[in-house]
Amino acid sequence: MCSTGARFDRGHTDDLMTFLAACPSPYHAVANAAERLEKAGFRQVAETDAWDGTSGGRYVLRGGAIVAWYVPEGAEPHTPFRVIGAHTDSPNLRVKPLPDSGAHGWRQVAVEVYGGPLLNSWLDRDLGLAGRLTLRDGSTRLVNIDRPLLRVPQLAIHLDRTVSSDGLKLDKQRHLQPIWGLGNDVRDGDLIAFLEHEAGLPAGEVTGWDLMTHSVEAPAYLGRDKELVAGPRMDNLLSVHAGTAALVAIATADAAGDVTLPSIPVLAAFDHEENGSQSDTGADGPLLGSVLERSVFARGGSYEDRARSFAGTICLSSDTGHAVHPNYAERHDPTHHPRAGGGPILKVNVNNRYATDGSGRAVFAAACEKAGVPLQSFVSNNSMPCGTTIGPITAARHGIKTVDIGVAILSMHSARELCGADDPFLLANALVAFVEG
Repeated sequence: MCSTGARFDRGHTDDLMTFLAACPSPYHAVANAAERLEKAGFRQVAETDAWDGTSGGRYVLRGGAIVAWYVPEGAEPHTPFRVIGAHTDSPNLRVKPLPDSGAHGWRQVAVEVYGGPLLNSWLDRDLGLAGRLTLRDGSTRLVNIDRPLLRVPQLAIHLDRTVSSDGLKLDKQRHLQPIWGLGNDVRDGDLIAFLEHEAGLPAGEVTGWDLMTHSVEAPAYLGRDKELVAGPRMDNLLSVHAGTAALVAIATADAAGDVTLPSIPVLAAFDHEENGSQSDTGADGPLLGSVLERSVFARGGSYEDRARSFAGTICLSSDTGHAVHPNYAERHDPTHHPRAGGGPILKVNVNNRYATDGSGRAVFAAACEKAGVPLQSFVSNNSMPCGTTIGPITAARHGIKTVDIGVAILSMHSARELCGADDPFLLANALVAFVEG
């Protein structure tokens, strides 16, 4: 059992559903995580300021990424870190620089496909619009139109008689542009003017935007006994939520004197995983390494201390994985059958699409045993290409031991995904045990 006494239950899953609904974009996700950390006594530090080496919780926000850490009293400069890694972005449809378009009496919004979504899952679904607006003075404002605003209508079967026999074929450019009104008078600036009004901003104040669509259908329990959860963006806000909860729990326990931490717990939630992580807010960027190094140096450490600290550091890269699909069981490995409700999964690939090795497995197995949480293993079918995540990138870029884990779900990259209702809190319990050391 976790010696912190922090035992998450179905209340954690209820809170996850609230978090999913409140976070339609990476910018909303990090803002909500930061709010939860603030309530637990963490304070934001600016990257442009000098940092001090005192104990306590801190976090850095950069775009759609957040790195938070908790320095226990008496931590040495060479004290290692225990990192929970995750990502804040999900595949979706994102607004283009010139968004106003339309034809044949329909007003439309020009969108670009982000990441690798299941395109059919975005058809005939009521969509909202959310993201970040940049103002003339360089400041930003979050916006969330969380009501039916857009819709990508599917072609009627009467006009495509082959769809049932040959399957649905979608052209990303021609078939995915959503409708949001009627009229032939499409004018440049209409969408942004609408968003300025919704956000209570003066006309012409917005000069930049990072906007994306989201399904407005609320997360919900599903099934006869409500043993499943259906909702958006579980890949990978489920892990961001669990990591935030674990960091808050362990910091609260340490501040109360209930635990003695041999390591410094860290949450690193990156943006842009779904398109390769190569950005200043992605896992392949310098953000995590910069934060960890500055923490060492702020505590009076040298480069030698930095090297010692990184050598003892371990990262759990937490991202969703694939539960066995009952209708497509042949697509999965015949001897590894991760199931919804069966607890977290350890993700293994000998070609380093995942970073887990035998010693990493032992670390996570020990955390699960300590937390009283069941553990499953995932490997890809040898005949299928294996996906990847931030784990190998984190290991290679920073030279730290990394283990890839997650929760098994169905419908990954759909506008609406499915997981076991118990798995989110089982993951959070395992993460507490891990960061506790």
